[in-house]
Amino acid sequence: MINGGHVIIYSRDAEADRAFFRDVLEYPHVDVGGGWLVFKLPPTEVAVHPTDGPEMQDFYLMCDDVEATVKNLNAKGVEFTQPVTDARWGRLTRFRLPGGGEVGLYEPRHERAIDL
Repeated sequence: MINGGHVIIYSRDAEADRAFFRDVLEYPHVDVGGGWLVFKLPPTEVAVHPTDGPEMQDFYLMCDDVEATVKNLNAKGVEFTQPVTDARWGRLTRFRLPGGGEVGLYEPRHERAIDL
């Protein structure tokens, strides 16, 4: 029986991005050896979206109040790469990881599967 999922973020500076998840986001973690940290995520959902372009995956963190979360992360030095915008399904933005990658952040305005 499948009992979970495992998200992998590939990074050009994995140590810096691990430190970000540990120190800035303050996610609990285990060290599985050699400094390889695996983080506990908040409850997570998966959605499948159609595309006419290349197949890809994207990673968004969810929050209850995007403006307050942006303010909190800005105070910790996090660089946002897009302003907060409104979509039919939520309010969203993106921020840069220390290794150069980006992660989405959104405040959902739809029923959440994690509430099932």
